[in-house]
Amino acid sequence: YLNVDPGTMSPYQHGEVFVTDDGAETDLDLGHYERFIDENLSQSNNVTTGRIYWSVISKERRGEYLGGTVQVIPHITNAIKERVYRVSKEKDVDVVITEIGGTVGDIESQPFLEAIRQIKYEVGRENVCFIHVT
Repeated sequence: YLNVDPGTMSPYQHGEVFVTDDGAETDLDLGHYERFIDENLSQSNNVTTGRIYWSVISKERRGEYLGGTVQVIPHITNAIKERVYRVSKEKDVDVVITEIGGTVGDIESQPFLEAIRQIKYEVGRENVCFIHVT
């Protein structure tokens, strides 16, 4: 979905919202992960397509792309990768687990799948594991 966070979405359409300790309104899945791994997660552990696009458009409006054409590749995919890498730098972690929701064939998923393909190239295939579930 293109929403910035699920806080304004109907619970009848999306389900309940999970609120992190730092006040972020996130997908309920994050709450399940928090309980399962017994770690307090935060806003930086959650990203939506809407938040990614918002950050890129905000940078464009501030002139951070120096008048260049803003595109899905590289700008959106770089923003996705920055979010994944940021989590590993905020805490000293050995593993970053990233869930990409949706359906592989859906066009909305393509920038995320391209971003993780690029991450595999950047960190080395021996340091990445993709698991597809239904």
